[in-house]
Amino acid sequence: MDSTASTSLAGLWDEIFGSQPDPDLWVVIATLVAALAVIVPHPLWRLSRNAITIAHEGGHGLVALLTGRTLTGIRLHSDTSGLTVSRGKPHGLGMILTAAFGYTAPPLLGLGGAALLGAGHITALLWLATALLVAMLVMIRNAYGALTVFVSGGTFVAVSWLTGPQIQAAFAYAVVWFLLLGGVRPAFELQAKRRRGGAGDSDADQLSRLTHVPAGLWLFLFHAVSLCSLIGGGRWLLEV
Repeated sequence: MDSTASTSLAGLWDEIFGSQPDPDLWVVIATLVAALAVIVPHPLWRLSRNAITIAHEGGHGLVALLTGRTLTGIRLHSDTSGLTVSRGKPHGLGMILTAAFGYTAPPLLGLGGAALLGAGHITALLWLATALLVAMLVMIRNAYGALTVFVSGGTFVAVSWLTGPQIQAAFAYAVVWFLLLGGVRPAFELQAKRRRGGAGDSDADQLSRLTHVPAGLWLFLFHAVSLCSLIGGGRWLLEV
């Protein structure tokens, strides 16, 4: 009995943390095109941007916890905006890092995902993403946000348990391409809003007040992180 259990656990460990074969290049290209198809057209972007908001607010929340702040709740709204509330000093490094890891979270998650896929860890990526979504669900404080995160997590669980290796690989590559490409657009949208005089309480403006560094320089940082992540992550994904 113990031997059987140990064998099963060892098999599960190997399945999750072992490497899987890379998909064919045409699959990688097809998932790239699919990601662009839900990012570039504005009507589809209004819907798909909800996933970027999950990563954005999740980045705020995760860094708040890592820097010793108390995370009190996360809200996701149907207009793709979000709010992460944490308690702690209203200034200092922890607050600065928490504010900085919103716009930078989706592309950095995409870069990390590309590194995992480049190493052949497709299953590990799917399970890790599921674990992060489950952890985030606990901190959601509104119905729309809970529904969005639940559906996202349920999709990862369904793909991980009910589909074969080829579908899992295609889904994982599509998700990572989406994070890398979708992580670029919000910074440009923020830049356009600020140019029109809007978004006065954006992450860049909050960071400016915290650090006395112009908001434009923080916006430049958001652009740099997203574009460098896309270039680096894209190279890893295409090396199949």
